[in-house]
Amino acid sequence: MTTPFPFTAVVGQDDLRLALLLNAVSPAVGGVLVRGEKGTAKSTAVRALSALLPEVSVVAGCRFSCDPAAPDPGCPDGPHEAGTGASRPSRMVELPVGASEDRLVGALDIERALAEGVKAFEPGLLADAHRGILYVDEVNLLHDHLVDLLLDAAAMGASYVEREGVSVRHASKFLLVGTMNPEEGELRPQLLDRFGLTVEVAASREPDQRVEVVRRRLAYDDDPAGFAAGWADEEAAVRQRIVAARELLPSVRLGDGALRQIAATCAAFEVDGMRADIVMARTAVALAAWAGRTDVLAEDVRQAALLALPHRRRRNPFDAPGLDEDKLDETLEEFGGPDDDPDPDPGPDGPGGGGGQPDPDDAPQGDGDTAARPEAGENGQPRPSGAGEQSPVRASEPFRAKVLSVPGIGEGAAGRRSRARTEHGRTTGARRPKGALTKLHLAATVQAAAPHQRARGRSGPGLVVRRDDLRQATREGREGNLVLFVVDASGSMAARQRMSAVKGAVLSLLLDAYQRRDKVGLVTFRGSAAEVALPPTSSVDAAAARLETLPTGGRTPLAAGLLRAHEVLRVERLRDPARRPLVVLVTDGRATGGPEPVALAGRAARLFAADGVASVVVDCESGPVRLGLAGQLAGELGGTAVTLDELRADSIAGLVKDVQRRAA
Repeated sequence: MTTPFPFTAVVGQDDLRLALLLNAVSPAVGGVLVRGEKGTAKSTAVRALSALLPEVSVVAGCRFSCDPAAPDPGCPDGPHEAGTGASRPSRMVELPVGASEDRLVGALDIERALAEGVKAFEPGLLADAHRGILYVDEVNLLHDHLVDLLLDAAAMGASYVEREGVSVRHASKFLLVGTMNPEEGELRPQLLDRFGLTVEVAASREPDQRVEVVRRRLAYDDDPAGFAAGWADEEAAVRQRIVAARELLPSVRLGDGALRQIAATCAAFEVDGMRADIVMARTAVALAAWAGRTDVLAEDVRQAALLALPHRRRRNPFDAPGLDEDKLDETLEEFGGPDDDPDPDPGPDGPGGGGGQPDPDDAPQGDGDTAARPEAGENGQPRPSGAGEQSPVRASEPFRAKVLSVPGIGEGAAGRRSRARTEHGRTTGARRPKGALTKLHLAATVQAAAPHQRARGRSGPGLVVRRDDLRQATREGREGNLVLFVVDASGSMAARQRMSAVKGAVLSLLLDAYQRRDKVGLVTFRGSAAEVALPPTSSVDAAAARLETLPTGGRTPLAAGLLRAHEVLRVERLRDPARRPLVVLVTDGRATGGPEPVALAGRAARLFAADGVASVVVDCESGPVRLGLAGQLAGELGGTAVTLDELRADSIAGLVKDVQRRAA
């Protein structure tokens, strides 16, 4: 067995360690979502936590880790008699991004259930994680329906498996920890809200601290067991402190003054719903227990707010998480109650500290938004990036865009844009299963088995069902697509009011792509060439940041933009062949620069039509005299042209015509 990196040897990351320890003290806090760039010890800290958790007593032979002191009366392996059991270390179960629903919740043997009437159940990862840790790396890349299932189990403390009227329930209480890199896409706000706490982590900018990180990592890689032995005393001290805090937790008093501060803070930051208030209360109580106190103080409420509220304030995917700490301090001071102790006992020191504000020296350095901003020029304005270019303009207010969809029926990743054959959705038919049966079509199965009952010697009321009779339900739902934006940033688009409207339209379509779980990419063209401003990604906020800093000016190399977009789709088709693309070309249709620019653009456009790629041209031409070039370009692409006004006002669902029908 691999020796884990010691939890107490993790350098810095005080907020991360504190959030994990608070959940170890009180799992009712609701788990931790760790957000941060790659290489910031997210996974290392989570895996190290499992070694600190106390051992658990389980019923011998129970696959669901029932507590022998209070066994689950509904356990599929039960009933169990209360009594002594065996002790084992706490488990940490990892949920892979590509896991199936059956692997997560478990699977029923449908054939035995129909033919024999027995519940033959194979437990999943939710059963394995009971009374331990369930760790989801890259939780933002997990399919939405799997996220829903595991968050529901975390909230209810139980997992339910339903298959055509046959159901199994088992206890599933675990510490849920998810890690993610925001550059790869965000979780939906309603799913963010289901995580109790969130922590932003970043690599330290202090050379001394970075040196210590490297030194410890190299020492661990050379001799994992020896390195861990050197930290054994610190690990044992934290383990004992967790046990002591758990024992103290029921005695902690949450006074009316602290409750008023919690409620006032959630109201001041306009947090939706009541989950934030409850999580803050539980976190503040856990902070007091961790500090060795029986009273919740204002400093506990403040630290609880910093951990529980930032991810609940996002109104759309382009809002940066975070809290205004000055406003937080003003609210706490205004609603401070008589329960507050003016001279609190800070409690014992240890990893993560107690309540209160983190050490500013260990706070993440830098601003996550700075990387997306261009270098400032005179008067604080962004500096143009090349000759003949104008500085970027801000996007106009985004609006609710209508649906753009890809024709036909796909088989891509689950989403909310185009029609597709999926595991979830309305049943449209039945077929013989390929591999394991996952979604039984009961009527088709009975119909297949019925003609053979006499030949099979049926003598009782039960139906004699064989493997060949089973039918898999085919279902139709929605898929997510690759929406590739190809944006004209040339001089013909450079009027500030006009470019602001164009950016507002693209921003609106990006919001729509976020809600429909699409991947997005951004290609821009201006001057003499085109560039991939953002390769295909699930992070629509990254696309919005690139769009915000997009300068304009120069000639219009339309053919270069189309050819670069065609190459992006070719490469992405190799990586993800099931995800169908939708090209959104934002231009006035003009082409300049080089010999025969219009003819070259037409030939490049016909490449998309030959490949059957769905496309929409957003016509940005303005003025009393219109040349209709965008409409002609849409014809070459085999797509449809819409104006900015039509994109906003009229329903354009289905405006992307079936390219194959057009070609025919």
